[in-house]
Amino acid sequence: MTRANRPIYLDNHATTPADPRVLAAMRPWWEENFANPGSVEHEMGRAAEAAVAEARAHVAELIGAEPSEILFTSGATEANNLAIKGAARFAAAQGTERRRVITLATEHKCVLESVKDLKAEGFEPVILPVRADGLLDLTVLEAALAEAPTLLVSVMAVNNEIGVVQDLEAIGALVKHHGALFHTDAAQAAGRIPLDVAEIRADLLSLSGHKVYGPKGIGALYVRRRPRVRLAPLFSGGGQERGLRSGTLPAPLVVGFGEACRIAALEGPLDTGRIAGQRDRFRSALEAAVPGLVVNGSTEARVAGNLSVSFPGGVTAQDIMAAAPEVCVSTGSACSSAEVEPSYVLQALDLPPAQARATLRIGVGRFTSPLDVDRAAAALAAAWRRAMESSDSNGASGDTPRTSAAE
Repeated sequence: MTRANRPIYLDNHATTPADPRVLAAMRPWWEENFANPGSVEHEMGRAAEAAVAEARAHVAELIGAEPSEILFTSGATEANNLAIKGAARFAAAQGTERRRVITLATEHKCVLESVKDLKAEGFEPVILPVRADGLLDLTVLEAALAEAPTLLVSVMAVNNEIGVVQDLEAIGALVKHHGALFHTDAAQAAGRIPLDVAEIRADLLSLSGHKVYGPKGIGALYVRRRPRVRLAPLFSGGGQERGLRSGTLPAPLVVGFGEACRIAALEGPLDTGRIAGQRDRFRSALEAAVPGLVVNGSTEARVAGNLSVSFPGGVTAQDIMAAAPEVCVSTGSACSSAEVEPSYVLQALDLPPAQARATLRIGVGRFTSPLDVDRAAAALAAAWRRAMESSDSNGASGDTPRTSAAE
């Protein structure tokens, strides 16, 4: 099949394609040396252990951490659960009086559900609102921290739907001033924005391999060692990963994740400039063809490849996607986009329901070409026009989208 006939992939927030260099780095660990990295009694096991150590160093370098502070997990969902529940359960076992756990209404579902789950264990979940542009109001956080002793604050670095970038440095400073732990889900941020755990004063930080052009099924949790952050493990086992995440490490996935992080550390700035150019090219073409198109969330504090766009005229995102099957986009988080209700993230921005239902998430990535964005913009604009014609013929009408607070 020629490239012109292939689907146009603009869903890089759901997952990224594995970089060919990542695939090449992984292959020997499937075929030539398939040993368990824990089998250090023999040569093949020691070689696998050394490859894991090198990968751990690459992951650590991407976020300014020490290799000993990186724990490998199955992905960011597990890392987020371990960070939030692990910190809370360890603190509870020590008799802490800090029972408040704070997060935002726009966090990934695994963070929101982890925080809510702690209520049954005697903790106080606090879900803070965001502004209309998707960013946290620091005065709201300050008030929540001052109201009661807080154990942990979890704020996503880059939102997985609307792409807004939170001010982690300011948030971290505020959290530490109140003596709480600071966790950030950086799955959408790694390789897309600079990250330094010392600068943002993070105690815990979650990563995912398949968001940085690495393999699926692997992620990591940064756990600060100085001052030491203590966690209770989620499950029991052989004591791998400092006793916090038992289980045989999948050497090929770990190596692939490490290579993806190595590439991101070297090429991230170049990627960012190129991806931002493709995104802006796409936006200009789509806005020219779709009068009244609205971009949701902050346009300044936004990751390079993201657009969250609402189409006018009372059509739905599902209508547009059905009319443009050659374009791979989504209506929101890949973990909840099958739901009929509008995205909870868009609802947190106080968007009218009709506008939320007419919203597509666009994710431009490393391998998106100018031809891709040109074809995608033309296809989505044509799909919108067909959906409008169908809506008019059926006598349907919808609410007029409001102007984005960031415009």
